[in-house]
Amino acid sequence: MANSRIYMVAGLGNPGGKYAQTRHNIGFSVVDSLLRHYCLPPEKSRFDADYSKGVINGLNVVLMKPQAYMNRSGPPVQKLASYFKIQVSDIIVVHDDLDLDFGRLRIAGNRGHGGHNGIRSIIEALGTKAFVRIRVGVGRPQGQRDVTGHVLGRFSSEEKGALDTLVTRSAEACVSVMERGVSATMNAYNTKK
Repeated sequence: MANSRIYMVAGLGNPGGKYAQTRHNIGFSVVDSLLRHYCLPPEKSRFDADYSKGVINGLNVVLMKPQAYMNRSGPPVQKLASYFKIQVSDIIVVHDDLDLDFGRLRIAGNRGHGGHNGIRSIIEALGTKAFVRIRVGVGRPQGQRDVTGHVLGRFSSEEKGALDTLVTRSAEACVSVMERGVSATMNAYNTKK
């Protein structure tokens, strides 16, 4: 029997087919992976977010994808968390990170936005940075390519070969945070690859 505590996994990205499968939308991919793997109910829409409420390994969860653009991710996260009475410390945000090489994961809690507009918006909306982050490495662009073009671009053919593994590991890290806590998950996942 699941207890009354509810966790939220918020995967960040931009809505619409134009942005599907881009580096910036890796958070959406991780939430979709969790939805499929754990056979959660079909998504509903509320507060400018697509979400599904269900149970993963006996834990109550809300999986959500904000449908405002990345830099306005905060209000949908805050409103849905408030609606389901989810504690800030039980919110796990999954997002792309330029400062990590492709394939690297970093679990972090209570840190600044690091220049990520989605995280900046969430910190502003929640009024705190005391949530958990799963930072998914997408690497920096090579040569002269600009950062915006890189994060809004699609994965290279080489990256695509490793993408399923990266998304699966990121999804497993989300479940680990809920089951084992942040410290144990950091020890397990904050490694080279």
